[in-house]
Amino acid sequence: MGLAIPVGLASVAAAWALLRLIALCTNLAYHGQFSFADMPITDGQLGWASVAIPVAGCLIIGLMARYGSEKIRGHGIPEAMEAILIGKSRIQPKVAILKPVSSAVSIGTGGPFGAEGPIIMTGGAIGSLLAQTIHLDDAERKTLLVAGAAAGMTAIFATPLAAVLLAVELLLFEWKPRSFLPVAMAALVAGAARAYLLDAGPIFAYSGALTFTPWHLLACAAVGVLSGLGSGVLTSLVYTAEDLFEKLPLHWMWWPAIGGLAIGIGGLIDPAALGVGYDNIRHLLAGDLAFQAVLVLLVVKVLIWSIALGSGTSGGVLAPLLIFGGAMGALATPWLPQAEPGFWALLGMAAMMGGTMRAPLTATLFAVELTGNMGALLPVLSACVFAYGVTVLLLKRSILTEKIARRGHHISREYHVDPFELQRVADLMTQPVQTLAGTQTVEQAIAHFTTLHPVHTSYPVVNAENVVVGEVTRADSLAWALEAGGHERSLAGALQGRELVVGYPDELASRIADRMALTGVGRVPIVDRASGRLLGIVGRKDLFRSRARRLREESQRTAYFRRAS
Repeated sequence: MGLAIPVGLASVAAAWALLRLIALCTNLAYHGQFSFADMPITDGQLGWASVAIPVAGCLIIGLMARYGSEKIRGHGIPEAMEAILIGKSRIQPKVAILKPVSSAVSIGTGGPFGAEGPIIMTGGAIGSLLAQTIHLDDAERKTLLVAGAAAGMTAIFATPLAAVLLAVELLLFEWKPRSFLPVAMAALVAGAARAYLLDAGPIFAYSGALTFTPWHLLACAAVGVLSGLGSGVLTSLVYTAEDLFEKLPLHWMWWPAIGGLAIGIGGLIDPAALGVGYDNIRHLLAGDLAFQAVLVLLVVKVLIWSIALGSGTSGGVLAPLLIFGGAMGALATPWLPQAEPGFWALLGMAAMMGGTMRAPLTATLFAVELTGNMGALLPVLSACVFAYGVTVLLLKRSILTEKIARRGHHISREYHVDPFELQRVADLMTQPVQTLAGTQTVEQAIAHFTTLHPVHTSYPVVNAENVVVGEVTRADSLAWALEAGGHERSLAGALQGRELVVGYPDELASRIADRMALTGVGRVPIVDRASGRLLGIVGRKDLFRSRARRLREESQRTAYFRRAS
């Protein structure tokens, strides 16, 4: 938790620097000014010459990826997930520099992306680099990486609770105090520190309320279903574009430039589709955009975003998802029950994020924190739940995990308690136990394993009081058989000095499974803690039997109350 504090502070500084760098790139590219002020890309229509701006920006990104690091390609979160699961949470220093710079160039030259994905990757890199400078294990290094990612998201959106939930739902792959507490600490520090560098409070304040009735619940469900279907379309478009780029007879370094051409043409049709688009989110929540303007924004931004993202350029997906969902909610407003302006757009934003990223709880709290509107909690949750349900049924994987799966890695994000953590050894062990006496000779043990067709590959060795003094295996007997002498020794004497692996009946089954994995033994004697007397034994087949029983319980349906015939 102490190490998470500097990670949180550094992530806020990185977020501030990224936003200023985006503003600088935008002003240089579209206004010809060296300025860090937040100016829109354009207040009017762009000329044909402006098509070259995103092409040039994306070409720079392709060169950076080719000669710098290929890991800067993409939208950040899948790369962070891959670093955690495959790369032992190690991120190279050059990625920490090139990722935000490439994203600033991409967004500043018109790329229709968000800044949150790159800053999540950058914050994760900060945590990983700190962890790599000191002696930490893989789990601790992962925790600091995720702490940086959560702090980065908090710095951008002022949503510490949603950032912690994002870490739990997408990045940590566990729910343990050892990881939750440092991640929460980093998010809290970032939430407190961002007020000194960035705007404090909700960045998209919204005060609209809704009288929640059963009819409104049905409408929220309808928005969720619509957003879930939209999530499927978006995911398919992105990876269809990626597949098409894979077929081009060009090196992937040139693909972003082609994506930049699509961005430039889209900017001619609707300049509002370019850039991060935070102003679009504010307009959708205010409900002051005309129907036609919303429709054009949705179509153009979806097309240029999916093409550009499929080309391998650098940028985030979260802000675009908010715009897509908000536009769909705004377009559906005339057919939905009466509500405050922008309310259905808000539900669409949250539902699109929750469905596409498969993170319904994160999306719910994100929308509440983003707007500062606790009254929207119940309807937003309703929409996110239905969007999540639709995407689970519609798609095998989310837009985040599909990219990793295409690289040959499988990711499961379903949390569940290990069944072995719920079962005591006493309920699992086999009784009675076949043993060998410690007074038997090595020669007798060799004969037992080679001529008597033993049932097991190892046997506990006990003394006259049934206390375990060792364990003899078939490998031991073969080794002894190759020895020239010493066959007259007792088993107790031959096994003396060996480390004895045992278990206790009051232990959890998971401890025995871990012990087997670490030592390589296949059967563990279970003994009384006080006397050391043998009570039972646990082998691999006992663990498998327990797992098979749990699988049967989850698959076999039984009616306990039946109508009498």
